[in-house]
Amino acid sequence: MNSVNRAVALRIKELLKQKGITQYRLAMNSGVTHSTLKNIIHETIKDNLLSTVILIAGGFDMTVSEFLDSPLFLEENLNI
Repeated sequence: MNSVNRAVALRIKELLKQKGITQYRLAMNSGVTHSTLKNIIHETIKDNLLSTVILIAGGFDMTVSEFLDSPLFLEENLNI
């Protein structure tokens, strides 16, 4: 089981690879600072804000629903 923070980090890594973009490009596209994005990916942030996830989804040119549409976010896969 993953924490929500880990699931967000894994989903970002998955989408970076899938879409062939860098963390820096995602930061530029989303308006989330590169350091914040790096901290999310390395799971040094304790609680990810929904507003940040919304910006990151936009950086991938996705809706939040599309971002969260992953088995990573199924309740049975999360340690809540």
